[in-house]
Amino acid sequence: MNLKESKTIAGRLAKTLTAMCVRHTEIENIHAGKSPVTKTGDYSDVKVIDAEGHEIPWNEVSRISDDEMKTLMKRIVNRLYTFFIQEEDPRFQKQVNYFERVSAKWDAPEPQIDPSLDCEKEDLNKHP
Repeated sequence: MNLKESKTIAGRLAKTLTAMCVRHTEIENIHAGKSPVTKTGDYSDVKVIDAEGHEIPWNEVSRISDDEMKTLMKRIVNRLYTFFIQEEDPRFQKQVNYFERVSAKWDAPEPQIDPSLDCEKEDLNKHP
């Protein structure tokens, strides 16, 4: 397999895994809320007022709580695990094929410069 074929397969797998294991999780509940209106385009004109009356600029507001993040990460890990342990099952392959078709319309993935994915670091056990 040449590099182009390898990248094509990796791209399809990345999109299929995202559709199957990330898209339909608790992130849908977070996304389903109301979005604020911004006239500046960068949300610098949007503020949140908390229960104690503190005004927090939108760009500084955490939009997901620690508990929501923990639940989301657990769900994604469990779904990825389920994907990997069932990938050889022909019945499961029907689901994979469906989500591959759904995600085929998405933008092509692009490599990211991300220090946490850099395999050339001296000590891979340290988190960036």
